[in-house]
Amino acid sequence: MKSTDQVIIIMTDTQRKDMLGCYGNPDMRTPSLDRLAQEGICFERAYTCSPVCGPARSALFTGTFPHANGSWGNGMPLGDNVRTLGQRLQDQGLRTAYIGKWHLDGGDYFGLGQCPSGWDPDYWYDMRCYLEELSEPDRLRSRQPEANQEPDLSEEFTFAHRCSSRALDFLRRFHNDRFLLVVSYDEPHHPFLCPRPYSEMYKGYTFPKSPNLWDSLEDKPEHHRVWAGDRLAVDKDRLQIIRSDFLGCNSFVDHQIGRVLAAIDSYAPEALVIYTSDHGDMLCSHSLDNKGPAMYDEITRIPFIVRWPGNAPTQATSDSPVSHIDLVPTILDYLGQEQPNTVVGASLLPQFSDPDTRVNDAVFMEFGRYEIDHDGFGGFQPIRACFDGRYKLTINLMTSDELYDLDQDPQEMVNLIQSTPHAPIRDRLHDTILNWMNETRDPFRGYYWERR
Repeated sequence: MKSTDQVIIIMTDTQRKDMLGCYGNPDMRTPSLDRLAQEGICFERAYTCSPVCGPARSALFTGTFPHANGSWGNGMPLGDNVRTLGQRLQDQGLRTAYIGKWHLDGGDYFGLGQCPSGWDPDYWYDMRCYLEELSEPDRLRSRQPEANQEPDLSEEFTFAHRCSSRALDFLRRFHNDRFLLVVSYDEPHHPFLCPRPYSEMYKGYTFPKSPNLWDSLEDKPEHHRVWAGDRLAVDKDRLQIIRSDFLGCNSFVDHQIGRVLAAIDSYAPEALVIYTSDHGDMLCSHSLDNKGPAMYDEITRIPFIVRWPGNAPTQATSDSPVSHIDLVPTILDYLGQEQPNTVVGASLLPQFSDPDTRVNDAVFMEFGRYEIDHDGFGGFQPIRACFDGRYKLTINLMTSDELYDLDQDPQEMVNLIQSTPHAPIRDRLHDTILNWMNETRDPFRGYYWERR
């Protein structure tokens, strides 16, 4: 049984699971999140609903998939009839504060600076609000990675620090109330702004190479080869993955999260704390970079850590698949609220209590486009995918399809889509995707998604 109606969601942007020490990379200096993992459950198979900032957040905060809520590309706002978690809980008398990156109002990357319905305007603080606090020269400075080399760049200058400070103020003032607090960092996303010592922390460090760095993409969808471009011909033996600013900012945002966790320990120690990230970064895996129209684990499999004092075990891991789509129904269940018919996904509370419990038979992912005004790569690329805990099927409507056995091939190197022995698995998952598209009223569903 829960002991308090207090929920805190902490999230980052573009943070791979192997960018945390607790997920098996000892070179990553993330003591705050590593401690959180020790105090709760580390989910090994958690997936975003879409490997793009806005669509990922749209699912996470509405409990509906991007294809159903209108925000299936960056710069595309939520539909007017789509209710967010903040609106649902504010209606039930909870304080609801959203601090940080939103990306769901249809504005540009920074947002409109206007508090949407369902959230406390006194604490609303998107990236547009941050820019408006800065002088014009400082606005430019805040978007330049070169600023990390300036000796006078201070922690207080950064978006992450200001978000954390607002969260601390909220916890001090309202720790006796029922509340939902969201702290949504832009970091470690570009421009990777971070002061010393974080900007110096990974100088010369080479990120470990995955075996799929050498993937030839010969049996992969055509658009992957186009996306890879000249990177396919790079000598992978000599290639070094050096991202010192990115990884420095990764440790810096961990430090900022540590400030918030310390305040939670002081003011709301019994609160349900959920940490995740919206998506990852390819970091040259499969000769790809950034994120985009693919469902590889590097960008879809995200960190997900839960601390629920007195209910969830500590120092635990869970291997069953979970999804961001489950977040809204989980929180509604935690607070004793009924799940509306429009909300999909499943409550993860049973899995929080017993990490060996399996809630989902499968989880689903999708891609529509990267950006409505411009694209990192790919333009309109309708993709639907399903992962059942072992096999991942990806239907790339405009190119060709993929099937991977992640138990035998965790690097997703061998495409089994034409494998005769795997045809029953392929067809079963394909039917699962079609049923999901129908059940969630996917507006892009149609006969052209049938078995090809």
